[in-house]
Amino acid sequence: MTRILIIGAGFGGVAVANELLKAGFTDITMVEKADRVGGVWRDNNYPGCACDIPAPLYSYSYAQNPAWTRRFPPQPEILAYLERCVADFGLAGKVRLGTEVTAAEWTDGVWRVRTASGEVLEADVLIPAVGQLSRPVTPQLGGEFAGPAMHTARWNPAVPLAGRRVAVIGTGASAIQLVPALAGVASRVVVFQRTAPWTLPKPNRRYGPVRRSLYRRLPALMGPARAGTWLMTVVTGRALTGHRIAGALLHGLSAAQRRWQVRDPELRRKVTPDEPMGCKRVLFTSDWLPTLARPDVELITEKVVALTPGGVRTADGVEHPADVLVYGTGFAATEFLVPIRVTGRAGTRLDEVWRDGAHAYLGMAVPGFPNMFLVYGPNTNTGNTSVVFFHEAQARWIAQAVRHLSHHRNPLEVRPEIAAAYDAELQSRLAESVWTSCQSWYRTASGRVVTNWPGMASEYRRRTARLRPADFLPTRD
Repeated sequence: MTRILIIGAGFGGVAVANELLKAGFTDITMVEKADRVGGVWRDNNYPGCACDIPAPLYSYSYAQNPAWTRRFPPQPEILAYLERCVADFGLAGKVRLGTEVTAAEWTDGVWRVRTASGEVLEADVLIPAVGQLSRPVTPQLGGEFAGPAMHTARWNPAVPLAGRRVAVIGTGASAIQLVPALAGVASRVVVFQRTAPWTLPKPNRRYGPVRRSLYRRLPALMGPARAGTWLMTVVTGRALTGHRIAGALLHGLSAAQRRWQVRDPELRRKVTPDEPMGCKRVLFTSDWLPTLARPDVELITEKVVALTPGGVRTADGVEHPADVLVYGTGFAATEFLVPIRVTGRAGTRLDEVWRDGAHAYLGMAVPGFPNMFLVYGPNTNTGNTSVVFFHEAQARWIAQAVRHLSHHRNPLEVRPEIAAAYDAELQSRLAESVWTSCQSWYRTASGRVVTNWPGMASEYRRRTARLRPADFLPTRD
């Protein structure tokens, strides 16, 4: 019997576990370091946290949810949905919570996985599904803030915010949700912006009880909504990959949003991006710009140079007082699998292989690491559609790989020349993409794009539709 160990119980881990279970593999263990499944939707529970991909697409294609209350559902609904999926798929008994993996080593033809408690687990197949957005980044600023400080991904609901002055550093996807939720609760919100993000309107319509009831009774009615959402992401995807008409459409829509929602010319200047659209994540919001125009909200574009006991100091020498400090400063997305120490065949260290940037064949297989298949690995992020779509494609491909190796009883290791050619192709395409035109979490410090897929999602699905055994060579350790 093939023993399978999956690290992580978020959307990716659940997708691959379900696919393997459907394929007949039952010896599956999912280890999760937290005390609850859910991945990023467990970790991110700040006020206003919600999905920025429409619900019909941000769900498994085979487990559509009739209970969504909005087109862009809030965090509690997404977490509840994933927890229901774990139960409905029959995976609850296969999850070990509170189990943090610190190291994994391929030895004697098996993976030996060590946990933080010192326990060693053995598996024939190792599937890291820890995601790209699991390790928050807090900037190293001089000075020290005396009040409570927290990252949006490590939110502390016990910190009182009502009537207090809150400083928010960052204007990324989390901040543009958090700040509108804080405005009117805090006495004052000061937002520190390094670069202005591109935004598009977020048509977050409510799904009423009649609609939800119809979806429960006639699930097929959810199909057209999913198809329509998919078509919308095709347009945004074309814009990001260089289609002129689609790009002009989104540019015009974003500019119109700024002109309509920001009447003050000086504020409009501050929120107008000076980087190419798409080089950083485009944000869907209808509340961000009006919130910045409120009298109790201030947008600061001067560079943050230091913290003080009572606030934040900027490059112009001004100290901005605050009672609470919030970091909306993103994640270490380019540092895949850190801090897990992974050792492959002949003592090969994965961190050494990835010294100049992570890479993997189809984002899943790395030469020298037999029977290890990544979920949401290098170059499998999407700048315009649902990452769950990518998870499903990866899960189907991994199920084929596990079926193949279980039948042939030999480990699967991708050929180095195949992986190298694949990486060269992707990097060549990415070098001409919009993602190389500014520094972002998509790129390493050296400029290599390691997170994003260069084409349309449909291309990735097509290229992962069928396992090619010739791309792998059997290894005998």
